[in-house]
Amino acid sequence: MAKLVLDLKKSVAQNAGIYFEKAKKTKKKLQGAEEALSRSLEKLRQLEKKKEEFELKEKEKETLRERKKEWYEKFRWFLSSDNFLVIGGRDATSNEVLIKKHTDKNDLVLHTDMAGSPFFVIKAENKEIPESTIKEAADAVCTFSRAFKLGIQNTPVFYVTPEQVSKKTKAGEYMGKGAFMIYGKTNYIENKINLAVGIKENAIMAGPLEAIKKHCEKFVVLQQGNLKPSDAAKKIRAKISGTIDEIVRALPAGSFEIKK
Repeated sequence: MAKLVLDLKKSVAQNAGIYFEKAKKTKKKLQGAEEALSRSLEKLRQLEKKKEEFELKEKEKETLRERKKEWYEKFRWFLSSDNFLVIGGRDATSNEVLIKKHTDKNDLVLHTDMAGSPFFVIKAENKEIPESTIKEAADAVCTFSRAFKLGIQNTPVFYVTPEQVSKKTKAGEYMGKGAFMIYGKTNYIENKINLAVGIKENAIMAGPLEAIKKHCEKFVVLQQGNLKPSDAAKKIRAKISGTIDEIVRALPAGSFEIKK
């Protein structure tokens, strides 16, 4: 039990005042200690959060290192709901490589009349390509064209055979990188902005909802909106996992809104 030491030269009121002041100082010290403890705990929580984020990123990097990437992952790509591989160019260089090196006789080539848009190729693998896959590929051409960034919901998309695509012009003019002449009949097909992002065997896959839903257990549906790619990617990662960089790389140019 604490002892009270009284100054007999002072009155009761004066002694009480002395202990009251001591009590106030002690209370302030306790408050200061509590505030310091609270600040320390908050810093500790922040450090633990940063540690968890760092460990998550390292785990994601390790997962990516362990997974062997397929050749087509340097392009835009998805598997159609009918299990056909559909690949698209990212820029003029990849358009050139796609058409020259990865297009075979029975494949179908899709493009749009809108300038600065990608070529897409449906890989036939000696099978007949169904209308549903062509429709999904047409939606992908529209979605990854400039239409998405411009807020347009559709754009003229057509498909042709590889034999109709050529670097040669009738007048012998030079065709720039990623540009090709289309000869013969073009088959136009209805299309729309149609975008979902999912994860399949640790690989981020972006394409039409019908395709992503078929192959990915976790996926997010997107449309044109106001979110920057990096902000959209963070929200997508929270729902499906993956890395921010891979998700951003899979998205078309533009801004986004997450539908679900």
